[in-house]
This record gives sequence, C-alpha cells and structure tokens, in this order.
Amino acid sequence: MFGWEFPPFSSGGLGTACFGLTKGLKNHNVDVTFVMPKKFDDMKAEFVELISADCSGGKIAVNSPIIAYMTPEEYNEKVLSSNNPNKSSIYGKNLFAEVLRYAKKAAIIAKKYPHDVIHAHDWLTYKAGIEAKKASGKPLVIHVHATEFDRTGGNGVNQFVYDIEREGMEMADKIIAVSNFTKNKIIYNYGVNPDKITVVHNAVEFTNSKYNHNFVIKETDKVVLFLGRVTLQKGPDYFIQAAKKALELDPIIKFIVAGAGVMLRQTIEKAAELGIADKVLFTGFINPNEVDKLYKIADLYVMPSVSEPFGITPLEAMRNNVPVLISKQSGVSEVLNHCLKVDFWDIDSMVNKMLGVLKYEALTNTLKHHASIEIQKFNWDEPAKKCLEVYNKTLSGDTVG
Repeated sequence: MFGWEFPPFSSGGLGTACFGLTKGLKNHNVDVTFVMPKKFDDMKAEFVELISADCSGGKIAVNSPIIAYMTPEEYNEKVLSSNNPNKSSIYGKNLFAEVLRYAKKAAIIAKKYPHDVIHAHDWLTYKAGIEAKKASGKPLVIHVHATEFDRTGGNGVNQFVYDIEREGMEMADKIIAVSNFTKNKIIYNYGVNPDKITVVHNAVEFTNSKYNHNFVIKETDKVVLFLGRVTLQKGPDYFIQAAKKALELDPIIKFIVAGAGVMLRQTIEKAAELGIADKVLFTGFINPNEVDKLYKIADLYVMPSVSEPFGITPLEAMRNNVPVLISKQSGVSEVLNHCLKVDFWDIDSMVNKMLGVLKYEALTNTLKHHASIEIQKFNWDEPAKKCLEVYNKTLSGDTVG
C-alpha cells in the first residue's frame, strides 16, 4: 500500500483513512506493508508494517517534504524557495519530479517485499503504484479520495495532475472511489468504465478520549465549528458569510475555524472586513491529538464543502456527540441520515439551520440521540471487507464489475 502520510503525521483525512483502513484489513487477516516517502519514529502501529522509500537499498530515507494535499505552487514556495533553511539538493526541481522520484523507489520496494496486491492512495502515489505493478506483475488498485476537480472546484485544473490521475485510472486493475459522488466525477471527467469502479465509503475510528474543558470561550456561549483544510474545496468563505448573517441575528455565537491552508489569510481578512473578527477564532493547524478536544467544545459542526468526495469530519463530530450540518455536495451526505444538509451556496438556509440547532434544544437532542445510534455502523471493518472483495476480484482476473 502506497501513501504519503500516516498518523500522527497527517495533514488531512487521507492519513486518517489509511490508518483506519489498514487496521480494519488486519482484522480481516490481511497483512499490509504501508510505504511512504519517510517514516518517523513516532509512527507506531501494531497492525501494519510501515516502511519508507529510500535512496540506497534500505539505508537512507527519502527526506520528502511533500504532504498529501500539497499543490505544485506550495511545493515551490515551501520547498524550493531560497528562503527555506531546509532547502536541499535531494529534493526534486518541482512536485512532479518528487512524485517520479518516489515512483522509482516503489519499483525497488515491489521487488523486495512479497505482496499479492498493490493499493495506491490518491494521485501522488499513482506513479508509484504503476511502477510497482511493472516491477512485480501484481494487480494494481487505486483509491480515489479526491480528484483535481474537487481540489480546484473545476477551475484551473492542473494538467499534469490530471494526466497522472487519468494514467493511474487507466493502468489500475480496479478503482475504489470513496463515494458515488466521486465515482460519477471519475466517469464523467476521466472517461472510465463504471464497471471498473467500486464505491467504498469511509468510516471513523472510535476513541475513548476525555478532555477537561479548559478553554477561553465561556461555557454559556454557543460555539459553531469549522474544522478542515482552509481551501476552496472546503468552503471556508461560505462559512464566514454564514457567520456574518448568523451574528446579525444572535451576537452571542462564537465561531471557530480550525485548520490551515492556502485560503487561511484570505479568510481571516474576510472576517475582519465583515467586522466579525472578534467573534471568529482562527486556530491554524490542529494536531490530530487535539481534534476531539475541539469537537467537545462545539455546539454545532459545519462542513460547507464545495466538492467533498467523502468527508470524515462529520463522523468525527457525531462520534463526539455534536450535531452536524453538511453540504449536499459531499459523499458522506449519501450515507448520513441524522444530520442537517444544505447546498453549500445557500447561505440563508445554512444560517437558518445553524440558528435552529443553537436555539431549539429539542432539535439538538433529537439529532444527538439518533446520530449516536447511526454512527455505530461507521467502523472501518466494513470498508476493509469491501476492499478485500476488490482485492479478490483482481486476483481472480475480474478487472471490471
């Protein structure tokens, strides 16, 4: 299995999904060797073997600076900038050179480590999966967590990324999509045979974490939470617009924007421009160990994504007994029933639903009660079982259907 991140070093849902899926596969007696550019000492998982791609047959780890959601522009700014004190000649001249460097090492690893199936997550690993397939002759399954059309909103699609995605889909024996929403995008934008695609919805890892409520916000205040990458895809601008309208009707509400991303500065400036900067807390990047703590202080979690292939965060919120408001333009909306749903662009409806949860205790309690029951079905054993079925089909030579 090829990926770019694994908890606790995760920048988004991809690492969380890889963690849950590999754990679920172990429960189904599947041994997983998870390959990533660099393995950190703190990465410990009894249910999966973690190894890193290397430069000299197993001795020197690739000190790759790439994270799962890095764009070519971010790579140039953060890695190749002359102002970067960590700049090194071992890095590729651009993001695509780095992807190809990883792919070359993948071929070496595929020859060294026995395996039956190759499983590659998202575009950064598709080249690695293809090279591994060429080296070992084993079937390739690619797992589409997002497409370039999700990341860009369909505007300014990067041709190189698109070409890698399309090549991965063509070379794969089977494709796993995280939702029907994503499957339809793959069919429409990449011309893939629908019979080649299997939908496997994500799940959530259950924890027993408990936290003390040691935070600055008054416990009498109502808190609305946005948690995710602050990018076009996640709709932070719509969240801020909704916050402005909601505050006009109820000035006691506090809003939290938790996460980092290319739109963070723009979103902060927009809050200031709208005169609500004192009502919105921007946390920046959140350590995965602190995520549940944020949910615990929220009265409502909002995911206003413009294009969300799945969306694990609503499941995390429900796990923490928090009512959820999600956009209809998300994969998770296909499988969640006990939550509120809205079109991401419908600010008025979003505000009305926000205020409804914050004002009416009966609505809040009903959502919490039914969500606490519904969330129990979202464990990683079921997605793992479906992935195993995909593996078995590829091994039997059934590459479609």
